Amino acid sequence: MHSATPLPGVTAIVLAGSRPGVDPLLDGSGVSTKALLPVAGRPMLAHVLGALVGHGAVGRVVVLAQDIEALSNDPALAAFVADPAVSFARSGAGISRSVIAEIDGGAAFPILLTTADNVLLTGAMIDAFVFGARGSDIAVGLVERQVLLARYPESRRTWLKFRRGWWSGANLFWIGSEKARPLLERWHAVEQDRKKGMKIVGAFGPLLLIGALLRLLTIQQAVARLGRRLGVNARVVAMPQAEACIDVDKPSDLTMAEAILAARA
Repeated sequence: MHSATPLPGVTAIVLAGSRPGVDPLLDGSGVSTKALLPVAGRPMLAHVLGALVGHGAVGRVVVLAQDIEALSNDPALAAFVADPAVSFARSGAGISRSVIAEIDGGAAFPILLTTADNVLLTGAMIDAFVFGARGSDIAVGLVERQVLLARYPESRRTWLKFRRGWWSGANLFWIGSEKARPLLERWHAVEQDRKKGMKIVGAFGPLLLIGALLRLLTIQQAVARLGRRLGVNARVVAMPQAEACIDVDKPSDLTMAEAILAARA
């Protein structure tokens, strides 16, 4: 392990831990943690770090995981371990608490938060997200359903259904300032339900839930109202790349991601 020297630009935090319980993706894979699962011949974490490290907007990269030894000892990650802009930190109890601990430990704003299974991340996606999120206290990257289905009609995602669009998460989050802390604290209560869209919406207020269920609000209006309620500038970044919402959560995702990476190559 080593400490990264603070650098100018965005601090990128990569969530590379394992969820509780059995992960079917790891059956027969020969690896102990999801971040090391081979995707197109490389650990999934290597794809994400490859997009972040050296990107012009990113200054420092922090990898959060329970088993940082397994990650730092993997030969395929050796170049990233040796990079002074990359550091590995042990995650705590839950995503939000781990991120708050990094902020309390000195992680500089703004922070771009993503996950190790976001293997299709590209420089163009980072550009689009940073451009759309800059100036906000908190922002989330989302892909509208028609953007995804136009390219990958076979893809199956979890959708947040709002007026004028159904949206799926891009595993890209922006923490622009200390003002985002109350929202991170609130997130701790619902992060185990992150795949249950309306349960998450309801946790932030009954009026917001009613507006979503009745399709009275666009997602941009809902997020802006949530921000005003919490005293923050909250924003949705509509990602133009369909691949931004394709992460690797199940075997069919892995097959699709490898096909996309092969087509890129």
